[in-house]
Amino acid sequence: MSKDTVTMKNRSGGKGSGKKARSRAGEIWHSIRRNKGAMLGLIFLCILILIIIYSLLFISFEDIMSMDNESMLPPSREHPFGTDDMGRDLFKRVLYGTRYSLVIGVVAVGAAMIIGVIVGAVAGYFGGRVDNLLMRANDIISSIPSILLGMVIVTVLGQSLRNLIIAVAVPSICVFARITRASVLTVRGQEYVEAAKAIGMSNLRIIFSEVVPNGLSPIIVTATTMIGNAITVAASLSFLGFGVPLPTPEWGALVSGGRSLIKIAPYLSTFPGLFIMATVLAFNIMGDGLRDALDPKLKR
Repeated sequence: MSKDTVTMKNRSGGKGSGKKARSRAGEIWHSIRRNKGAMLGLIFLCILILIIIYSLLFISFEDIMSMDNESMLPPSREHPFGTDDMGRDLFKRVLYGTRYSLVIGVVAVGAAMIIGVIVGAVAGYFGGRVDNLLMRANDIISSIPSILLGMVIVTVLGQSLRNLIIAVAVPSICVFARITRASVLTVRGQEYVEAAKAIGMSNLRIIFSEVVPNGLSPIIVTATTMIGNAITVAASLSFLGFGVPLPTPEWGALVSGGRSLIKIAPYLSTFPGLFIMATVLAFNIMGDGLRDALDPKLKR
């Protein structure tokens, strides 16, 4: 073999090229980078995080409640989103409200995922009467519309940020329970699970060290898309008056505050509504990108 042939083989990525295979995390990141929609969603979510940091450092509660400006000013250079009927700067209020909407979505879905994974894993692993009992209870809760269930929870517990998170989390538990149960049913009969039983591992340890980790991909994808859904439910509850107590500028409450002036000042509802739409869309396309990256069947 000539020297030129060896050189060309090395350059083309042959065995002698020393090219390292990507890790699992590297493969996922590479797949997300190739997905333009997922990258766009990721960039927007990073911008939201920067907005939260900015609002924590430079926007105080006194700033968003300040009434020193002229009321009902349209969007301008000084007030990019205009001012409301009380002279408060809408731009600062929307930025300040980002922390509430994202915290509600992330914390509610995180809590729902923990509880739902436990319920679904136990139901799927043990089966029989345990599965029947847990899944029928899950079906009963799922049959109630999430907005209606959230209204009932907030009415019983009272209006607060914590209770709104609970109201958003409870309907989401059912989704994670079903997804986890389906994942567990596909892996519980695998050889490594039988081997874990043979060496005397407890059922609890098998569930959370062998079964759940191997069915984690659909749970992660579901969590990403459910955050957008949780933000929508929280905004809907706030719009209906069951959200964070006023004068907290949560996005849904801002949309609700501008609805009575929609004909003369549509920007009061438009800008917070656009933030809700863009955030939900970002989480959804991020979830699609993660699904493509984590599901080997979808790789080309």
